[in-house]
Amino acid sequence: MSVSTGDLLKMELIANNQEFRQLVQEHKNYEMRLGELAALPYPSNDELLEVAQLKKKKLLVKDKMESMVQVYKRKAASH
Repeated sequence: MSVSTGDLLKMELIANNQEFRQLVQEHKNYEMRLGELAALPYPSNDELLEVAQLKKKKLLVKDKMESMVQVYKRKAASH
């Protein structure tokens, strides 16, 4: 199994960038909670609302991480 360039950049950012590490942890936390909510046979209206909010937050975090990867990639290419 090969590791993509994007994965290598993410691993490097995780190792060297505190903000990126925090975003990765946030993303994992949202993913875990969404999994818990998905397992509920009959979620309440509040839980359904939480699912929608978590999906939005998770997407925002993912977008921010991707933006950081792109900035890092440009910096690495310019050196």
